[in-house]
Amino acid sequence: MKVRLNLASLKQTQWHEYLTRFLLGGAITVVTGLVARYFGPVVGGLFLAFPAILPCGATLIEKHEREKKRRAGIPHTIRGRLAAALDARGAAMGTIALAAFGLVVWKLLPHHNAASVLAVALAVWLSLAISIWRVRKLHRHV
Repeated sequence: MKVRLNLASLKQTQWHEYLTRFLLGGAITVVTGLVARYFGPVVGGLFLAFPAILPCGATLIEKHEREKKRRAGIPHTIRGRLAAALDARGAAMGTIALAAFGLVVWKLLPHHNAASVLAVALAVWLSLAISIWRVRKLHRHV
């Protein structure tokens, strides 16, 4: 699978789907803030690695794939669920890399320049995200 940008999909998304993503993402962000207020910023920071729009995005991906197959005359397909699962797997891989980013910032920021720490954390995130993607790709071929 190649990572690519498909701008045509923006036309397929309806306004209420954007609103749903916004509301659900906002609700998850509010819950993260409440967790941080109640349990402290260290625990709350762990929840920031959760992709806030993932639940809504996965639901919409499943719905769009199901509708596409229905229009093609193919009833009762699981392709939508498989597409949503693939998206969730990608989000999980990105979340691991984002957690590593947060760990680097948490450990290094009190002792080093903020710009340097963010540059190192970005490099860690990017290298880990690419490595996880490549391992997944190699594992699929085995």
